[in-house]
Amino acid sequence: MINERYAPIISIIEGTRTIDDVQEKLKIDRAKAIYLLHRLRKLGYIRTKYLPNKKRVYSITFLNKQKGTSYLEAFNENMPNSAFKINDKEDHFVHGNKIKAEDLLIYALKKGTVRFVISSLILFRKIKDWSYLYRLAKKEGLTRQISALYEVARLFIKKVRKMPKRFISFTTPKKDDKYLYIIKGFNSDDFKNIEKKWKVYIPLNRADLEEYKLI
Repeated sequence: MINERYAPIISIIEGTRTIDDVQEKLKIDRAKAIYLLHRLRKLGYIRTKYLPNKKRVYSITFLNKQKGTSYLEAFNENMPNSAFKINDKEDHFVHGNKIKAEDLLIYALKKGTVRFVISSLILFRKIKDWSYLYRLAKKEGLTRQISALYEVARLFIKKVRKMPKRFISFTTPKKDDKYLYIIKGFNSDDFKNIEKKWKVYIPLNRADLEEYKLI
């Protein structure tokens, strides 16, 4: 159902816009434009995108309401600053259910890129339902990968919740388990102990995580 209050406004600014475009189209100041975009995003009419130069643009259309919640938008909203936000041509939408940090972590790892893996580490701050995360990870074959990346995250990110002993027990590799990749062909020069402990190749080095020193 279209929100009648905002329908005339959306008709004026529909399309791909920057905040400056919205100000100019509606003849309003920046504070009002920010508030309006916030409201329209909450109502589901806006998808936020990031250009390669990290500039934020907004896809504004009535059709967004029909697509459900964007995984990429939810992922970027959980990032601490623009350095960790990702612009990706492919996106997935979910209808009805709220996207949780646990869902986003699995989503990021399934993307299979270094950029997603780096940004995903901050999500460990927001993991609350470890049982739910384990079920998701087991379904996707990512249980040991999650535990290995958790240890990397704890080295660089403050306020990461402690992983439950039960999760550790369920994901600890057996003696005859083979090494797993997070991203095929990538391993680490700096996290050999973590790789050995979990039998998981880490596709990152310390230099990749320098941005975390700024948050």
